[in-house]
Amino acid sequence: MIIRPTPYDHPDAVKLEDAVQLEYAVRYGDEGDATPLDAGMFVPPLGLYLLVYDAEDRPVATGGWRTQDENDEGYANGDAELKRMYVIPEARGLGLARRVLAALEDDARAAGRTRMVLETGVMQPEAIALYESSGYEPCTKFGHYRLYENSRCFAKSLTRP
Repeated sequence: MIIRPTPYDHPDAVKLEDAVQLEYAVRYGDEGDATPLDAGMFVPPLGLYLLVYDAEDRPVATGGWRTQDENDEGYANGDAELKRMYVIPEARGLGLARRVLAALEDDARAAGRTRMVLETGVMQPEAIALYESSGYEPCTKFGHYRLYENSRCFAKSLTRP
């Protein structure tokens, strides 16, 4: 497996974006994640978007982070927000999400971000388990879904060794 920085609007990224949106829609019975995103949010040093490719050069996993600072959606100065963590069903259980998460944390830390934050939902217990086992702790809700009951927000300091 190869992890590559890739633009958020690259055709392979769009393919996985469509797949994750479909999964969100099935799990939550709605239209998917309506959080506004654009490719410019993931351009270094303000963010990073990664794709994982298998041995046949097929995209199998994705994840990104974008800069956030204090605003009316509850973010704090120094935040890096994790977005679009996804592994296709056929590649789950291989540790890809954990590898992508670690790479994104390292990159956000190198960019001077002090805290990684993320929002997920109660219908994604495997995501919650990944984040909790990676040192993330529940935090005050923020972002597009901060007022939703089934939303869960987590944070992890990027300044601790």
